[in-house]
Amino acid sequence: MAIINKEKKYRWEFANIGGASRVKISTGEDIAHLDELDPKMWTVLSCPVKGLEIDEKSLSYMDTDADGKIRVNDVIATSKWLCAVVKDLNVLTAGQDSISLDAIDQENVDGKKIYAAAKQILENLGKDGGVISLADTKDIAAIFAKTRFNGDGIITEASSDDADVKAVIAAAVAAMGGVADRSGAMGVNAEMIENFYKALADYVAWTETAVEAPFADKTDAVIAAYNALDAKVKDFFMRSKLAAFSPESVASLDVQTAGIQAISAENLTGKMDEIAAYPIARVTGKAEIDLSGPVNPAWAAQFELVKSVAFADKKKLTEADWSAVGAAFAAYTAWKGAKAGAAVEALGLEAVKKFLAEDKKAALLELVAQDAALAEEAANIEMVDKFLYVLCDFYRLLRNFVTLSDFYTKDKGVSAIFQSGCLIIDQRECRFCMQVADAAKHNASAAASGMFLVYCDCTTKSKPGKLAIVAAVTVGEIGDLVVGKNAIYYDNTGLEWDAVITKVVDNPISIAQSFWSPYRRMATAIENLINKSAADKDAKMMANATAKINAAPTAVPAAGADGKPAATPPFDIAKFAGIFAAIGMAVGMIGTALAALAKGIFALAWWQLILALVGVLLLISGPAMVLAWLKLRRRNIAPLLNANGWAVNAASKISIPFGETLTDSAKFPKMKLKDPFAKTGLAPWKKWAIALAALVVVAGGLWMSNLLSWAGLQSPLPRYNAVEAIEEVVECTDSLATVDTLLAE
Repeated sequence: MAIINKEKKYRWEFANIGGASRVKISTGEDIAHLDELDPKMWTVLSCPVKGLEIDEKSLSYMDTDADGKIRVNDVIATSKWLCAVVKDLNVLTAGQDSISLDAIDQENVDGKKIYAAAKQILENLGKDGGVISLADTKDIAAIFAKTRFNGDGIITEASSDDADVKAVIAAAVAAMGGVADRSGAMGVNAEMIENFYKALADYVAWTETAVEAPFADKTDAVIAAYNALDAKVKDFFMRSKLAAFSPESVASLDVQTAGIQAISAENLTGKMDEIAAYPIARVTGKAEIDLSGPVNPAWAAQFELVKSVAFADKKKLTEADWSAVGAAFAAYTAWKGAKAGAAVEALGLEAVKKFLAEDKKAALLELVAQDAALAEEAANIEMVDKFLYVLCDFYRLLRNFVTLSDFYTKDKGVSAIFQSGCLIIDQRECRFCMQVADAAKHNASAAASGMFLVYCDCTTKSKPGKLAIVAAVTVGEIGDLVVGKNAIYYDNTGLEWDAVITKVVDNPISIAQSFWSPYRRMATAIENLINKSAADKDAKMMANATAKINAAPTAVPAAGADGKPAATPPFDIAKFAGIFAAIGMAVGMIGTALAALAKGIFALAWWQLILALVGVLLLISGPAMVLAWLKLRRRNIAPLLNANGWAVNAASKISIPFGETLTDSAKFPKMKLKDPFAKTGLAPWKKWAIALAALVVVAGGLWMSNLLSWAGLQSPLPRYNAVEAIEEVVECTDSLATVDTLLAE
């Protein structure tokens, strides 16, 4: 059905809901003019009728086209119907499950029907007060329990005071199976009554053409045994004819000894199927069975029954004898096969004839007609049920359809119809939980939500099967939120479920959490690298060790020219001196670089040092924080709702402040508690004092050694004084001159 856009005359009010401008639905007049609201302004265009935290019966009543979805046109049609049957439109926003009969508009056709039916319901239930509630209509059986007719076209024993009619209804229910009446009792409809009387007549007619049983009361048992043996006995006679035609094949046609030997070591009671495949009697070439001889034990019981009744005066059984018995009960079998009215056979022939003689068929059909005449009244009673369900839940649907005000409310006692409960995990209560209707769609849409999500499978002893949910974590650190972690889930009814994480969608939880994310990733990468390197080296070492252990010790030193083992080459000190020099140079360069870095750092003022440290931290964590801020601003529940079959028409973002309301962290009071398992030893202040003293000693040693001169801290020792250093240089120069003079002489 196409949406009809009428001229917009109604003046709507708007509100900021979830950080976006949305139309405000707060009065009955707003509901009455929903058909004038531009569909582009609706937050949701459709939602499923199942899996929501609203009564499915209410949603099914609102689903006017019964397609399993609530759409804009369904909402508009429901609003028009509701507004037409009440006097005061504001009762539609109350969300109550009861209403005074005086509030129903009897000027409207449906309103008049609802009023009359509601009044009838209260009378049937024996209630006064003029107020009808959902509890009064929930039990339809109770409404109709005291009524003789209820408009469903089904009559029960309570539909008549005539004892004979009651007996016929009871017999018809017993024979035909019956159908449930609105009152809950079993009864019959017009079709069943017709079929019942036809069965009565057919059964009597069949019994009047009865054929005498050839074997008295044992006839049926003998026929069953004969039919079971027929193919086996005929097989025996065919084998006998073939053996007479070819005597040398008797052994092949008889029981095979090899077959018996193959199963002789096993429990033969479990091999009856194999034994049943053997001939019914020993094949000798004679086309007869010795009735005093043994037969195949798998068929012995049936054969004994037929023999004792049909062949009691015979010693031998021929093929003609066997066929004669079959012909003897052919007519009886044909009569039995033509049985009619079998459904009433259990009633007994005498009772069947009595029901036919009394012929209450017309009276029963008249009762059905009287009941069916009240179909409209009964339908009106169901209309009352629809009215009360929709009256109770329609405004709540609007708050989650036209707007999402229930989701964005500050009242934690109110939740959206897609919020299914809360998840307790890692000292947090995640209040934004949804059932997962389609796992494949969620896998494709989860990352687009921008939220940190945990998917869980939930089980409980109270209900069979698993419940799949997704929960958003919007506060705190990632912590131990990993696949396999256990938690507890409480649905909106308070039922407790065991939950286990099956999937984690990693998105920023907060800006503070993202500050440490680069360091966490670096630590994880380093840890993985170390683990990989250690594992590779361990594997290589084990491979080398295994190779050396498995290799034969055949390697011997090479022989020289004289046949003796070659001497070990001398130690090359020059080679190792070069290596040590290179190592020393590298260490020196590193030390120089570190010294230059330290000199640059200590050359800064204390406040400059702090700014430099902050700058380094921001350089590392800044990009992650900016990216987290951007993602947190884009968090959106629409992808998750769309994955559950919703059609979300407007942005449904989760701002940072609002996100903090969706997850509650544990908050402990500030207390100073003593840890009974704390490590004993020096008091903390003593440890700090020792550490400070050690730092002072080290700093003093560096100062006295003139190692802090680069920072302007000159050593007070004379040897590091500038004048003394010059004198030492002069003395050193004089000494060198003296040496040169001596060498010249």
